[in-house]
Amino acid sequence: MKEVVLYRKYRPKNFSEVLGQDHIVNVLKRALELNRVAHAYLFAGPYGTGKTTVARILARGAVCSAGEARPCNKCEICEEFAAGHAFDLVELDAASSRGIDEIRTLREAAELMPFRAPYKVYIIDEVHMLTREAFNALLKTLEEPPAHVIFILATTELAKVPDTIISRCQKFDFHKIPEDVLQKSLVAVAKKEGTEIDAEAAGLVSLFADGSFRDAQSMLGQLVSVSGEKIQGSDVRMLFGAPPASLVGRMTEAVLAKDPNRAVSAVDEMVKSGIDPQIFLKFLLRDFRNMFLLKMRPEYEKELAKMMPDGTVMDLKKNADKAGEKELEQILSLLIETYSARKLSYLPHLPLELAIVKAAMRS
Repeated sequence: MKEVVLYRKYRPKNFSEVLGQDHIVNVLKRALELNRVAHAYLFAGPYGTGKTTVARILARGAVCSAGEARPCNKCEICEEFAAGHAFDLVELDAASSRGIDEIRTLREAAELMPFRAPYKVYIIDEVHMLTREAFNALLKTLEEPPAHVIFILATTELAKVPDTIISRCQKFDFHKIPEDVLQKSLVAVAKKEGTEIDAEAAGLVSLFADGSFRDAQSMLGQLVSVSGEKIQGSDVRMLFGAPPASLVGRMTEAVLAKDPNRAVSAVDEMVKSGIDPQIFLKFLLRDFRNMFLLKMRPEYEKELAKMMPDGTVMDLKKNADKAGEKELEQILSLLIETYSARKLSYLPHLPLELAIVKAAMRS
């Protein structure tokens, strides 16, 4: 069965549909209401968090002929921009068009008046990929931009964008999408696709997605293609290689019980099962973080209840009672350090094995 490309099908069309970036959406909506659109914006943040989507919505809002609630997505200009056929909208992928010649061509075209819209809008994705010469050429336009031009730059690597470029843009930082927001989105999209996704499955996909709407919906699309009327946690574990909850539970209990032999035995079972140690670490980190937060803030249980089945929350509470705050903090620190170090080892599971032994032998 053909995979459903959900992240394109359900891409937000207006600001009200954008989730998890309220701090940005509210400012941009207000700018449109007051007709105070800037000449240059820089959207920075992890991939899959909505930078290009918001850029396109802002572009339509800036040229929309509707008096209010821009973009209306109904007027002729909005429809042209949305379809990608507008002469006054140019999208450039700096990963493949990164040289000075492309930017010079862009600069020359920017000097010309818009064909139909009030503004010519240039969206440059992955702008950090431009060459130094291309950045210098772009800087000249940003320093003295034509009144009829709007630049929207997007990057996943802000550190690679020159300060001279950043200083001439309104910069907005996009955040990773919280797991509870991803889960609600997955449930809503699954319903629109005529299927149901249970709490465990939605939680697993949200964990794998690591704050990315694009990844979450891409995985959901795969699940919709192979599952029946209901997507269950077992479907996610089978398709994406998530470790069995029982194995993660045994590892957790062994560490909390300070039993290094049992912990190493769990690692050995993980290796024999062909489970990626990095994925296994992610699940351990999630559980120990939740235990730590339950210990620090008992009211956190209400937040967890929105994201996990009741039985899972109860197990986390019981485990949290088996260790003190300092112990949980120590275990978390070891796991975080290991998560970063894992790629440096010729035996992928060795850093995890050592960390688990240290955690189980903690004083």
